Parts: sequence; C-alpha cells; structure tokens
Amino acid sequence: MDLTTLSIDAIHAGLLARQFSAEELVRATLERIERENKAIRAYLTLSPERALAQALEIDRKVRAQEPLPPLAGVPVAVKDVLSTKGVRTTCASRILERYIPPYDATAVERLEAAGASILGKTNCDEFAMGSSTENSGFFPTHNPRDLTRVPGGSSGGSAAAVAANLAAAALGSDTGGSIRQPAALTGVVGMMGTYGRVSRYGLVAFASSLDHVGPFGRTVSDVARVLGVIAGRDARDSTSADVPVPDYWVALEADVRGLKVGVPDEYFNGLSPEIGDNIQKGLDLMARLGMKVEPIRMLHTDYAIACYYIICTAEASSNLARYDGVRYGFRESGADDLREMYKKTRDHGFGAEVKRRIMLGTYVLSSGYYDAYYRKAQKVRALITRDFLEAFDKVDILVTPTSPVPAFKLGERMDDPLQMYLADIYTVTASLAGVPGISVPCGVTRSSPHLPVGMQILAKHFDEARLLRVAHAFERAGGFEVA
Repeated sequence: MDLTTLSIDAIHAGLLARQFSAEELVRATLERIERENKAIRAYLTLSPERALAQALEIDRKVRAQEPLPPLAGVPVAVKDVLSTKGVRTTCASRILERYIPPYDATAVERLEAAGASILGKTNCDEFAMGSSTENSGFFPTHNPRDLTRVPGGSSGGSAAAVAANLAAAALGSDTGGSIRQPAALTGVVGMMGTYGRVSRYGLVAFASSLDHVGPFGRTVSDVARVLGVIAGRDARDSTSADVPVPDYWVALEADVRGLKVGVPDEYFNGLSPEIGDNIQKGLDLMARLGMKVEPIRMLHTDYAIACYYIICTAEASSNLARYDGVRYGFRESGADDLREMYKKTRDHGFGAEVKRRIMLGTYVLSSGYYDAYYRKAQKVRALITRDFLEAFDKVDILVTPTSPVPAFKLGERMDDPLQMYLADIYTVTASLAGVPGISVPCGVTRSSPHLPVGMQILAKHFDEARLLRVAHAFERAGGFEVA
C-alpha cells in the first residue's frame, strides 16, 4: 500500500483499523519528499519534528481508543505566507529569509487541533504576487505533470505538493485566483471560500480586502474536510464572518438534480479551444446529471483585470510599507543614512514583481490620481459584485474555465507582465465580489503532454455547501476524467 496516495477518508479508516500508524504515514510522506522534491521544489522549509510529534500523539489516541479528530494523522503542507510558530516563514522573499514567527496562523492552529501533521512550508510567488511561482525569491517550482512547465501561482508549491503526493492536503492563499489557478494547472482540487469564511489571522497581507485562505486536495471530499476544519469566526480577525459553518462533508451527498447552472458568455472569449472543449463536455455531463444549463451575461467582466490590479497593488503598496529594514526582516548594511538604508534594504530584499506592484499601487493612490484610478476601480468592483448578485437571483451556480490556457512553459511569460496577469482573467471576478469558488479537474488537453484542464464553479456568498455538492457529483460521475 502506498500510504502517500491515500485520501483523508482512507487515512481515517486505516488508522482506526490499525492498518498503519500515523507515524508510518508521516515518515512515508517525508521519504517521498526527500526523493521527489529535488525536481519539483515544492517546499521551502520542512518541519519533520513537528509533524512526527503530532503523529505520535494521534497514535497514542488510537492505542487508547480515544475518539480521533477529523484530520487525524493527515500530512498537510502550508503555503509560506501563513505564520507557523517556530518554523521559518519567508513569504518566498529575501526580506523575510530568516523570519521565525512567535505564533501560528488561525488556520494552522485549527489544522493541528483537528489532528493534522504540518510537514512544512511550500514555495510561492513572493508575497503571493504572481501567477506561476516563478517570482519566488529563491527558486521556481515545477509542475509535477510536466517538469518543464509552471504549476501556476501564487500557491504553486502547495498545488504541486498535493499533485505529486508530497502531502495529502495543503493550505494556500487566494487573492485573485492563487488557489484555483494552480489547482487547474496541476490537476487537483482547490477552493476559495467566501471572503470572511476563513480567518486571515496569521496570513501575511498582500491585499487585505481580497486575501483568502483555502485548501487543496486530491478529491472534493478532502477539500470539504479541510474547509470544515479551518472555517468559522475568529475574534482575532475582524473581517471573519460570524456565520454558521455547515458540515460540508455531509452536504456532499445532497441531490443536484434541478439545479440551474449559469454559463457566462464573457468567460469564453479568447479561450484556448482545448480548454473550451473540455469545459463544454463538463457542462454536458452536468446536464446528464439533471442540472439545467443556461447562458447568462456578466456585463462588467471585461473590466475585472484592470479593476483588480488597481485595487490589489494599492493595498499591497500600503501593506508592504512595513518592510523597511527597521521593524521587520532583513536590513542592508553599509548605508550612510536612513534614506539610503531604506533604499538598499528594499532594493535587495524585494524581487522585481513586488517592486512593480508597489510602484503601481503608490501611483494609483497618489495625489491627483486617487479619484481617477482607485476610487473608480472601487466603483467598478461594486458593479462586478452586482453582476454576481443578479446572476444568483437567476441561477444556483456559475460554471467557467479556471484558466484560459493550460500550464505554460517555465520562463515563457516572465518578460511580459501583462500576459502573466491575464492568466487570472477568469478568477479575479469572484475575488472582487467575495463569492466562493472551486476549481476541479475537467479532463486534459488532446495534444501531448496532455496537460490538466480546470473547471471553475462559483456560488453565492456563504453557499460553499452547494458548490461542494455540485463538484462532488461531477467528480463521482467521472467529470475529472472528461475526454
């Protein structure tokens, strides 16, 4: 039995039946990481002692016949933008290369309280700014489906870890598609809940009004299990919502017949034919499952990329001002005065993409441009949100492609920031509106190397249960293997 390929449900059952121990599972996963991570480079930092200590506690509970928590023994990876007490947290940036937090993020706390073993921290685009994980300050991550291609981003390390069986599940962060897009490019399931569903406490901020924490898994059931653990109100995060959290795993089995599926025309413009063909076959399968598929319009979609990159860069320029060499992280030596120390520290500590976004954000917030750009973008954001609210008055869910193209070659878009930004063209709208979204595998491209295709399913605010139910029905009916 290859323990590293087991689902969360299979892990739980195997532990109860004493087919293996939690320690054996963690050691098997760490051994696989030792073999495979050199090529994939999904991890930045490992925490084997922490993972094994948790596993030994789970094994004690099994021997004592105590009730097991929902994620007992599950080996989990955590994106390196989430604080982990005593474990290096770098945000894949040189400016935080030696930072060790004194506390855990709420999502990490809840994972461990549920019995999960934290294997380590995964690579990402620096401060979660990117769509390929090539903007890491240390090294790019490679897509396990084809090592010459990107895994997507910014949570590419977490997605690659799950796709390569280097973790049973993982946490990522999603600001404009950074969970859903890499899930699509690596062929796994990735979910962003409603804004406020999961606490952001301990998530290093990129764009505070857009940042989400969410799970990756190999199955919809695994994602439902993890989301159910990390979701819920947190007094330490004023933006977390005081909304009841349903049992997502139980909700998976509810009937999907009769649900209305909206297909926005605007999401199929300029789409790669190989992506579009798979999505259409996925929609045909939904119709055979008894769902009603109908076209719908989302009139302000074309403005989403411009709107998103104005708002997120503005918030980034504010959030990253704290990294000045005085209060946090790295400080460059050899400066003659304070201004030169600031300049040298930020020049050495930040990569090119982070600098680009800080400059863009500072510009759109500057005197004389705030009204022309930032205020106008916020008005457009309200219109995009209204599009979703009106759509969900007519349909139960929306289905779109996750990415306009399959995984592209490493280095292919690094010199063209606009093309890189357009990789998120189908995901930023949901982020701006704050609605939940999930990306599920939907077949592979016809041409070699047969790259994964992702389908995005969106639901109204706090309706993650319905979204997971549809995704689970699609998976069970063979939708992940649509040909």
